[in-house]
This record gives sequence, C-alpha cells and structure tokens, in this order.
Amino acid sequence: MFNGRKLIIATKHKKESVIAPILEKSLGVRCFTDETLDTDALDTDALGTFTGDIERKLDPVASARQKCLLAMELNKCDLGVASEGSFGPHPTIFFASADDEFLIFIDKKNNLEIIARELSMETNFNGSNIENEKDLLEFAESVKFPSHGLILRKSKTDHSHIIKGLTKLHELKKAFHLLYKKFNMVYVETDMRAMHNPSRMSVIENTAKKLVAKVNSCCPQCNIPGFGVTDAKKGLVCSLCGSATNSTLSYIYNCQHCQFTKELMYPHKKTSEDPMYCDYCNP
Repeated sequence: MFNGRKLIIATKHKKESVIAPILEKSLGVRCFTDETLDTDALDTDALGTFTGDIERKLDPVASARQKCLLAMELNKCDLGVASEGSFGPHPTIFFASADDEFLIFIDKKNNLEIIARELSMETNFNGSNIENEKDLLEFAESVKFPSHGLILRKSKTDHSHIIKGLTKLHELKKAFHLLYKKFNMVYVETDMRAMHNPSRMSVIENTAKKLVAKVNSCCPQCNIPGFGVTDAKKGLVCSLCGSATNSTLSYIYNCQHCQFTKELMYPHKKTSEDPMYCDYCNP
C-alpha cells in the first residue's frame, strides 16, 4: 500500500532526521521535506510555539493534523506525517515533567489517518529566574547545555524580548548580560524545539517506531492498516485478596475503517497484580 510512494514530513525543526529512516525502512516510502519554492510557506511555527509568542489554539492532534495537511497540499503529495509535542507536569506522577509526543500519518489516497502517542519522562523541560551568571551556568549544566539549547527572555510571561537557540557558552553569557543590563531580570528555559533538544528527538524517534508498528498492524476483518489500541480496561485482580486494582486488565483494539473491535486480555503477560498496587491490601 505504501511501498515506493513519496511521503512529506511536515517539519522545519529537522525531525526528519529520526522519522525518515524508520518510515523508509518499515514502510518502503520515500521521505522528503518541503520542496516548495517559498520556504516560508510551510511555517509550522504559525500554529503555535513553545515560548508562547505565538499561541497554539488547537489541541496537539488537531495541530499536527493541520500541519500535515498543509504540507501535503503545498507539495501536492497524498501521503504525509507530522509531529506535535507538549511539555508540562506528568499527568499521574507528581513532581515529574513529561514530554507528550503525537505523530499523525495521513494517506489521502486510501482515506487513512493513523495516530501514535508517546508519553515520556525523558525530558529536560525546565525554566528558572536568574539573577547572576553563576546561577545561569548551574542551570545550564543541569539541563545538559550545550548539547541541549537554551532560551533567554525578560520574564516567563514576557514575549517581547526572546533570544532562542543558544548553544554556545559565549553566546549564552552575552545574551544574559544584554537582557540583565536592560531589564535587571532574566528568565532562562530549555529550548524544546527538536533540533536543539536531543532528548526530545529521542522521544520523537520512539513515537515513530510506535507509528510504523500501528501502520503495519492490519484489521483481522478488513485488512486495513492502523488496527491499534484505542482504550485500556482497568481491573487486574490482586494476587492476595482478589480485588480489582487500577492496573490494566485488557486492551481494546478498534478498526477505524470497519469498526471491528477486539479485546486483548492480560496485555502485560500477567493475570494478577502484586498486592503493593492494591488499594485494599496497601491503602
């Protein structure tokens, strides 16, 4: 279905470096990035930036979809992929930051849309108010600078003075002193754009692996690609008292084409849960 076809990767942040090899090897596609003469036509930043200077008005999936469809239209290609990430507190693990990545695969020729998601704590996402060069350098070291880029601005909520993509020590110091002299305050944050953040790039790579696994998973009934997990049921029983726990009992697979549904019991290869995860045995 996909072998030999051209596939546009909608990105201006070099995500193709980790996405393309996986898609080409697993699906047989020929990946490319924007080929239009107008290099500003595919401006993915117009849909929102991590620094907030351009507000993202759509949710991550809708944003990735719009990005992908725009790239496909501009390049007259019926097969495309786009990525969108969000950063913030982990939804279930307190005091941990998370990188929540989505990849969308759209095939207009076969009317397919397949989405993969990776929620990871492997992120350096952070920010801090800085009052001197010593604090700046300590923060930089803690977030893996200079392999990971930094951003400086007047304050966390100020969008008028932002210096992005700082990856060299002398540039970082110069930018800090420039802003501090002008405003007597500086906010430093991690640059979460993929080309300046190897940690994020690694999560995108893992999301791409999930995506091709889902694309290569075909519905047992109609054989259409994209037969994947759409829901998870809790209720794995405690091995000690037999009560239902919050651990996963089964995965629900669904076909977007024919709506065929399949339930896979015990997806983690265990039929009971350790009592330490039981609300009754370990309240």
